[in-house]
Amino acid sequence: MANLKEVRNRIKSVSSTQQITKAMKMVSAAKLKRATNAIVQLRPYANKLKELLANLSQSLEDGSSPYLQEREPVRILVVVVSSNRGLAGAFNANVIKTANNLIAEKYPKQLAAGNVSIVAIGKKSQEYYERRKYNVIGNNNDLYLDLNFENASKITESIMDGFVKGKYDRVELVYNHFKNAAMQFLIAEQLLPVPKPDTKEQVKTAQVDYILEPSQEEIVEQLIPKNIKIQLYRAVLDSNASEHGARMTAMDKATENAGELLKALKLSYNQARQAAITTELTEIVSGAAALAG
Repeated sequence: MANLKEVRNRIKSVSSTQQITKAMKMVSAAKLKRATNAIVQLRPYANKLKELLANLSQSLEDGSSPYLQEREPVRILVVVVSSNRGLAGAFNANVIKTANNLIAEKYPKQLAAGNVSIVAIGKKSQEYYERRKYNVIGNNNDLYLDLNFENASKITESIMDGFVKGKYDRVELVYNHFKNAAMQFLIAEQLLPVPKPDTKEQVKTAQVDYILEPSQEEIVEQLIPKNIKIQLYRAVLDSNASEHGARMTAMDKATENAGELLKALKLSYNQARQAAITTELTEIVSGAAALAG
């Protein structure tokens, strides 16, 4: 009977876990809807701004803007966008792994010299790199509490200021790109200096003719900082939507697994209960037969 009690306790425990995972799935689904709307609304603007800037900046020299200056990559800053909470499958582990691979493959000498710094957006990446004694700059975990362009711009302005002052020669951005609830793609791209468009983009944008007022230089001078802020903000929105999608998928799978485990436990409980009843009946019959004899 002790075995039956143990199985009953396990059934009760798994049932409680299943209710929690089901509730978390529903919460993530509701948050995912809002996060998806935010990133879907921003993407057309961000893409068009990037395309416009690529077209205008083709005729500019590298020294025309401090954010276009190519320098020897001695000091590297990697912006890692993760989440504040876990229970989202491999969401955080994958983005950290991608950032580590980027550093190991592109900047091994800078890492060995201690010239790689981290800006972590999200508690999971913050804790990971602090435990491993990286140079983690600032604490940006509160951004998700009030995620908007103004708050994200404060982080971007700090990064841009560091680049202009020569604290960093190159800034890399690593985040999850949201496609749908079940699919997120890891992206590692250069944020600063602003990368020049490739040949295909040049051909595509070469046919566009703009009437510029007051001047191309003044417009680009305002567009480049704004574009950098928009690109980082888009990365954070992408990561936020990806997090809720990953958590919803993980909790859905956990709920299914709990259901399968409950079936197995109930079967085991019924088998143990039937065996106990059979044993009791056998003892009663044997006792009655002994008395009759």
